[in-house]
Formats: sequence, structure tokens, C-alpha cells
Amino acid sequence: MRPSDRWGGLKVLKNRHNGAYTWQVVAGSAALGLVVAAGAVLAAGPWDNGQRKAERALAVAADRTGGAHHGRPTPEGPRPAPSAPAVLPALGTATHHAPRDAAALRDTLAPLIGVPGLGDTVAASVIDTATGEQLYGTGATAPMTPASTIKIATTAAALSVLGPDHRIATTAALSPDSRTLTLVGGGDPTLSEAALRSMAAEAADALREDGEEPAGPVRLTYDTSRYTGPVLHPISPNENIAPVTALMVDEGRLNDTDRGPAKRSEDPAGDAARSFAAQLRKAGVKVTGAPREARPARESRTVATHHSAPLAALVERTLTNSDNDIAEALARQTAIAKGESASFAGARRAVTNELKKLGVPVAGAHLADGSGLDREDRVTPALLTALLARAADPDRPGLRPVLTGLPIAGFSGTLGGRYQEASEGTGLIRAKTGTLSGVNSLAGTVVDPRGRLLAFAFLASGSLSAAEAEPALDALATALALPAR
Repeated sequence: MRPSDRWGGLKVLKNRHNGAYTWQVVAGSAALGLVVAAGAVLAAGPWDNGQRKAERALAVAADRTGGAHHGRPTPEGPRPAPSAPAVLPALGTATHHAPRDAAALRDTLAPLIGVPGLGDTVAASVIDTATGEQLYGTGATAPMTPASTIKIATTAAALSVLGPDHRIATTAALSPDSRTLTLVGGGDPTLSEAALRSMAAEAADALREDGEEPAGPVRLTYDTSRYTGPVLHPISPNENIAPVTALMVDEGRLNDTDRGPAKRSEDPAGDAARSFAAQLRKAGVKVTGAPREARPARESRTVATHHSAPLAALVERTLTNSDNDIAEALARQTAIAKGESASFAGARRAVTNELKKLGVPVAGAHLADGSGLDREDRVTPALLTALLARAADPDRPGLRPVLTGLPIAGFSGTLGGRYQEASEGTGLIRAKTGTLSGVNSLAGTVVDPRGRLLAFAFLASGSLSAAEAEPALDALATALALPAR
């Protein structure tokens, strides 16, 4: 398994005072502030690994001065950064501060929302997550093309239906006569060569138990029937997404990247089966012929299983890196769990219905896909901020990965290069980005100067250049984190 930065690690910045590499204290402020404003987030979990574990350490260290260097933990806990000032109030006190003044916020945002760089149409919603009160809104209920911010809806629905501990299984099934082995895709786009190697070893052991030495011979088939409908996304072929199939290895990438655009396989399921055949041969199994697509024989038994990372981790990876392949997989997993067909249409129905169950405003929403690549997608800013508020709700701990997966301004994922060290928003903004030609969006959370957690969504269309629109969106989010001027 690769290091944790495979899914987008935090950026380390150089401290100008002593030349040592320490975490920027604002990253600690953002993570701790999220917990402070959400109230019972820590108690609710799920704080089991990765980024969530780091945030728990920050909350435990709330009475210390400054931020913590997460790269070198000590037995007694994170060491404080001597050059950093104290960050936020003690846990549990932030929600006692008065809400932000809505009139003052309108005055602050008004000149920023009308800049030409955002294009001809801008819609926005800013709410206090603790009260649900809308502090600012312009076109908040207007359906807009969201681009990748739709992944907030996709991941929230998946977590709501399946839970953060759900794992996607890939299996190998052996026919009753031990002559046919079928690789059965479960819909895990993160399946790896290492996983196939482990499964091949399990399958070889099972064949040897049947008295074959060397194991086999077997015919290899592969099953992609878990998904239905069109395999190609409407924008395909495209380097931003592979064919959407229930069986693939490393998202069908034909290079060693794990995020961003890359040339993709035209037949990811067939490639996965051929890779599995090669691993079987290395494990001592004689495989005859080329793999062909077929379902397992009746009464076949499972002889090898690989489980994906927990859904919480997949959600965080989806949001941090804006991973289109995982997003589409999560939409189909939601469809399967809700009894819908695992297709674009079935996923749309399933996700929309689950959002209704969450009690968020879905009027005007059209979820054509799970990734946001389809220009037919429509959501409202009010829907996105409502979902972020649900994820911050202490009574809904299972939705928390929607927040912990959001990129951190200037540090991680798709916001890693958007904010500079000197920017006032660096480390304070956690938000999902969205970019299509002429469409730019930003939706996430920020702890305001009163210590309250705000959720925001800014959706813009008609922009001429992402280079102009993105700084304008970043300025809007940053304004929420700063005192009124």
C-alpha cells in the first residue's frame, strides 16, 4: 500500500523564522474550528483513521499553543509550534457566541459577488450550520450547473444509505467442477494489482485443496453484471473518467498516476481479467485460453475476496482529489442499495430520493451523473449548504466524511494550489471545487470570527476564464473567515 499522500496529503510550508518545516497553524485552526463549531463532532465520530484521526489529535490539544506537526508525532501527543499563536476557543464554547450579523455580511459580500471574473450569473448561499439560518443568499434556490460540487450530494447520499464502514467487495467464484473461475466485479474502481495478486493466491490455495497440483487447469471468466446501462459517460471518451464498469483496476488508468486526467483503458474490465490471469499463473495456476465475459456458474463458491477501503475513506478521496471514477461508483452503490438499477438513470433516482430522506431542498435539482462532468446537472446553492449542515449535525456522525474530505485551502487536494502562503484564507477554508468550461463553483465550510461554522456555496456560470473566476470565488470564501472591515 502506498503512503497516505496517495489520496492527497497536506502541504508542508517552510517557517520563515527558523527554517524548520512545520504545519501552518491555520490548518490546525480550520480542523479544530470545524469541531468546535459543530459541537459534538468529536464524540459522534467516526474518528478512526487518516485525516479524522489527525483532527481528533488537534482537538485534544486545544489547550496548547499553536499548531501541531503531524509528520512527527511524539508519545505525549503533537508538539506545539512555538512561533504560532493560540488558535480557537475551548471546545464547546463557540456555539455560545452570537450569530454573525447578516446585514454586515451582505455589505461585505456585495462588491465581491459582482466582479466580472465570475461571469454573467452568480448564485450563492451562506448559512450558519448550527441554526440553519441563511445569512446571505442571492439566487440561493436557482438551479445551476454545479460541476464537481455535485460530489457533495453524491457522497452524502452514499454515506446516508450505506454507512461510513461499508466496503465494496470484489470476489472470485469457482464452479462446482473446479474448472471455471470467475472474477466478479463489485464496483470498486480502486482495485489494485496487489489486490489481484492476493486474490490469485487465495484462489490457488482453494484449487490445491481440491487435489490439483499444480493448480488447475481452469478457464477464467469475468462478470461485470453488477452495473447496467451505458458504460460510457456522456462526455466520453475522456481522460477525466474511465468507462463506468463494475470491474477495473486503478480506475482504468494507463499510467502510474492516482489522480487527475490520464489516458484510460477502453476495456478496463477485460484488462482487469487479463491481469488476474497473469497473477493466477504466477501463483501456480494453469489458465487455459483468454478470459471471456460470463457470469459464474450456478452453485459456484467464493474462493477469494478483496474489500475496498471503507466508504468513509473513499468519500474523502473523492472530495479531496475530485475523483470522478469513485464518484460514479458511489452513485451506483447507492442505487444498488436502494433497489434501483446500477446505471446513470438508476443512480440519479436513488441519490435524489436519498437526499429527500435527508430533508434537504431538492426542488430544481437534476443529478444527471455522480461526478459533475455532465452539463445537464443542476443543483441549487441552498441544496449544497443544507447538505454541508447535515454533515456537521452532531446527530449524523455517519455523514462527517463529507466535511473531513473537503480540500483545505493552500494545503490539500484541488485547493492545494489555489491559495498562497500569504493569503488570508490559507488553511481556513475547506471546500469542494468545481470547474467546467464557463462554469466555476466553490462550496464548503469556514469558521467565522465568532467561532461559528458556516456553510457556503458559490456557483458561477458564463465566466470567460477559470484563472479569473477562481480567485474571485476564493475571495468570497475568505471574506467569511475575516472580521468585518
